[in-house]
Amino acid sequence: MSKEQLLTEFRKQMADCLESMPNSIKENKGKATEALYKRANMIKEKCIKQALSAIENSVEMQLKQVLLITYVSFIAILEYRNLVWPYEKLDFSRRIGELWELMFKLPFYYPLNELNIYTPPSIDVVEDILMKKISDFVNNLNISKANKNTLLRYYKSIWAIIDDGDINLKLDLHFELNEEYYDIDYKSGFGSNEKGNKNRILLVARLYKSLPETHNLVMLIRQEESENNNYLQVLKKSGLWDVYCADEAYEKIHEFTGFDVKKWMNDNMDWLNDISPEFMKHLSDNDLITYLKW
Repeated sequence: MSKEQLLTEFRKQMADCLESMPNSIKENKGKATEALYKRANMIKEKCIKQALSAIENSVEMQLKQVLLITYVSFIAILEYRNLVWPYEKLDFSRRIGELWELMFKLPFYYPLNELNIYTPPSIDVVEDILMKKISDFVNNLNISKANKNTLLRYYKSIWAIIDDGDINLKLDLHFELNEEYYDIDYKSGFGSNEKGNKNRILLVARLYKSLPETHNLVMLIRQEESENNNYLQVLKKSGLWDVYCADEAYEKIHEFTGFDVKKWMNDNMDWLNDISPEFMKHLSDNDLITYLKW
């Protein structure tokens, strides 16, 4: 189906969903939004299933159709959510970040290059690895057994402080390529002073770097580098993260997956002309159009 056909189908079914919604749900913004998201995802999954069955012999063609269906589903989700619960800046920026991440994970799930998605280690696994390393080191020191036990006790105390925040090493995407591990964090942008988030990101990177195999920590950011605050520069200068913003992020996705996602975007995505005039007016009136700069 073409973009125009998909837009027609999604909008028709979303309108039907809204029209048939009981007043008890329609009058509750949260429940109405949930029902609309559920309908949009149902339509998306059905369209993707049909597309994949019709295009069996080309991963690239499958990916292109999945991207198109996903993009159109975003338009429908945003338009109809705005009808029942008009977007404010915080909600819209958060939602765009979620959608941007979802869109640009897709080339990794339909890769043209030979990469494999892997499950990241748990914090318990990392703790065991580090504990063995420090134990081996301490036990080889030419000091008394009592001093060795003291050093190991100090280490366990320090680790307890580190792990007190219930650290989760799972980032947004993890894959193996050319016998190296890559751990990806997607960010829409750094626009507020999220010191706690910045510190967590640095800590997670340090833990990955302590593992025996090579881990490449990569941050992909929607916004241009100049549009982000100083925390981005702190991360970039840390030496722990490879940071790519805007077009550089798309180039990196191309390098990893073999698919030129930027070219696909230029050929298929046109937010300002694809979204409805009513939704465009709301975005313009509330200074939200900048978030559609992908």
